Amino acid sequence: MPGALEGITVVSLEQAVAAPLATSRLADAGARVIKLERPEGDFARGYDDYVQGLSSYFVWNNRGKQSCTVDLKQPDDLALVEAMLATADVFVQNLVPGATDRLGIGSAELRRRFPRLIVCDIGGYAQGTPDQERKAYDLLIQAEAGLAGVTGSATSGPARVGISISDIATGQAAYAAILEALIMRERTGEGAHLQVSLFDTLAEYMNVPYLARRYGGKEPGRLGLAHPSIAPYGRFRVSDGEILIAVQNEREWAVFCESVLRQPSVAMDPRFERNVLRIKNREPLDACVQAILASYTISALCELLDRVRIGYGRVSTMADLAVHRSATRVAVETPVGLVELFAPPVTVDGKRPRLGKVPSLGEHDVVLRREFGPPDTAGSQRTGNRTP
Repeated sequence: MPGALEGITVVSLEQAVAAPLATSRLADAGARVIKLERPEGDFARGYDDYVQGLSSYFVWNNRGKQSCTVDLKQPDDLALVEAMLATADVFVQNLVPGATDRLGIGSAELRRRFPRLIVCDIGGYAQGTPDQERKAYDLLIQAEAGLAGVTGSATSGPARVGISISDIATGQAAYAAILEALIMRERTGEGAHLQVSLFDTLAEYMNVPYLARRYGGKEPGRLGLAHPSIAPYGRFRVSDGEILIAVQNEREWAVFCESVLRQPSVAMDPRFERNVLRIKNREPLDACVQAILASYTISALCELLDRVRIGYGRVSTMADLAVHRSATRVAVETPVGLVELFAPPVTVDGKRPRLGKVPSLGEHDVVLRREFGPPDTAGSQRTGNRTP
């Protein structure tokens, strides 16, 4: 069955994580994605070499794309890109601010020349703000947007979220915005200019702690593996390890006290009757719960929590995740052979998308230059030993 975006062409002047993530999702949905890379390649190709010599970041976010190397300082290569854009549906770029304008392929110019084109600019800070030209990388944005300030424990100090969450969230936001723009174009015939920034994306994610401070007068603290708005919801020690437990409402609290703590009277303690009171009295609450759970084993407690329908989570290592009974993995072809990834989360009619091949650098130079270049020179530049 063809993908939902079959027939859509995306040209992406991209590097790192945010833009490649957005376009990889478009490729998963069936779009043709032409990835434009500098002659030395997307620098994410060199982030690490964990995947049999390939970068884990690059393998994850570049499946199903065609790679074309271009030097945009060269008029012929710039003309090649403009020829691609003339037939494209979507153009995504995350170069430094102003770079595409200086090349003559900025959003305003492209929207003037190609009214149906959807242009998506991804940057660190929103255009028009005082910080629009600052360098902005994932960890810097985690700190600047306040996420690091609410991550970690009270004693450890601010901490990084363990994945590149600013980049990932921004890529997902760009993907959603592009899909909306494609739907709108079907109605109006007009493209759009989309702007997405890492800072705005993460700041929007911070609305709950912001509202707590702005209207509740409460400066959010660092709670480690505990929830700032729900209790008990956090990490507890049992006889052979640790486990997270989440009690979401008053009905579950009563069940938890009766069936797990085996002390129904705890639910009636004036300090713990309602969630807002339990939050205010988190320290004695957690001490009470911890004292009772300490005698359980993980297996016995998990079995009981499953039976009474109380949420819990084991604190998994990557070794644990690799063999998790609910994890779905898919094979992806790469230049070094098949690589196993965790599957995209959405199924359509019970099926997950087929993931395309991860390209080698410039793998599609020949075919793309033949398709979009001048008839007398197509395929003549920088073909080297690459094959289409």
